[in-house]
Amino acid sequence: MSQAAAAASVEAVDNKFPSQIKYIVGNEACERYSYYGMRSILTVFMIQVLLMQEAEATSTYHLFAGACYLFPLLGAFISDRIWGKYKTILYLSLVYCAGHAVLAVWENKMGLYWGLGLIALGSGGIKPCVSAHVGDQFKANQQHLLKKVYELFYFMINFGSFFSTILTPWTLKAYGPSVAFGIPGVLMAIATFIFWMGRNEFVHVPPSKSDGHGLVNVISSAFKFSSSRKAGESFLDGALKEHSKEQVEAVKAVFDIAKLFASITIFWALFDQHGSSWVIQAMNMNLNFMGMEFEASQIAAWNPIMVMALIPLFSMVVYPVLDKVGITSTPIKRMTLGMFVAAVSFALIGGLQMWMDSSADKINVMWQFFPYLVITMAEVMISITGLEFAYTQAPRAMKSSIMSIWLLTVFFGNLITAYVSKVNFFPIASTGYFMFFAVLMAIFAGIFWYMGTQYKVKNYMEK
Repeated sequence: MSQAAAAASVEAVDNKFPSQIKYIVGNEACERYSYYGMRSILTVFMIQVLLMQEAEATSTYHLFAGACYLFPLLGAFISDRIWGKYKTILYLSLVYCAGHAVLAVWENKMGLYWGLGLIALGSGGIKPCVSAHVGDQFKANQQHLLKKVYELFYFMINFGSFFSTILTPWTLKAYGPSVAFGIPGVLMAIATFIFWMGRNEFVHVPPSKSDGHGLVNVISSAFKFSSSRKAGESFLDGALKEHSKEQVEAVKAVFDIAKLFASITIFWALFDQHGSSWVIQAMNMNLNFMGMEFEASQIAAWNPIMVMALIPLFSMVVYPVLDKVGITSTPIKRMTLGMFVAAVSFALIGGLQMWMDSSADKINVMWQFFPYLVITMAEVMISITGLEFAYTQAPRAMKSSIMSIWLLTVFFGNLITAYVSKVNFFPIASTGYFMFFAVLMAIFAGIFWYMGTQYKVKNYMEK
């Protein structure tokens, strides 16, 4: 074989996804069907079946959604230090299945809380591992494929989400809660089996056993020697007395990305409301469109179907055009624009509520199409970009940990929404409620933009 032919062969291999990606993608589609199917009927189930008040149901919904993004801390620790990503995903998926079973069997508040707790542990525990496990399948000379695989990954998430959001509310109405919660449980069992099938093909990055130089150790050393730091040194530089420069730099990377991602929390405070306050608004709208009667919780299916359409549109058209003028030329710029767009979506949903309040007739629910379109554009710019960006900013020993910090922003965002709902600053799904979040989002978009100008981009890839 000539040198040119050999080079062409290598190039062909480098531009092809690893074969094991199909197991991860298939697993993710089924797992997301189970999660979003269950979540799509959660608000309606709590209000109409368990007879909870709207404020209590909204707060419970967001506490659960937040818990799903708190447990990534536990999942990341187990993955990085004990089991590795594969075993962590497999074992916690079984816990996940048990949570669905509890929801399907016990139709009361106790069953609700136990079922949601187990699902939060299983779903949250595997989250940082799955995203990082995808990246582990690629070598350094395949880095150009990372953006594409995360786009495919996100496409499949929404493929599963769309069908579950359409079908599960109908199942709840036709067959009741047991069947409606049971079917997502079956899909989660299938997801677990698909993932297990890839066990012999996956790249298994072993856990990094604690050697006394981990995140907590470095921070403890920094405190210990804080008084002996030289002028101009950072807080963590004090740890250099007991740890190598590489180990300290790894922790600095975690701190840097955590500070930048702090402002992202407000986006999630808005985004996850399409399963709570937006559903409550839809319950008070005209649900009949062109002779078809929809369920209020089915309207959220706009989001995943729009994601599937917008991912290729943004990748092939929007980003190339905006990149030429420098608007989205970096991940930070894309996320900044997405945050401002998210603020617009809540201004729109607030405008709809204002219209509803002043109209004698019920407004048709299909007017929610426009806020859904705008919030989905924001999601594409923030969530997909954030997954890729978080992975590339993490040294090997901190991959799952930094991914968990990205997911932790969702926890704090939902905590904010749960608090606002509980203390009743504004009535749930009122004009003031929606406009409050729109203004808050715009303020934090500006903060994120400023912090992004101060952030030094890093690049860590597996060799």
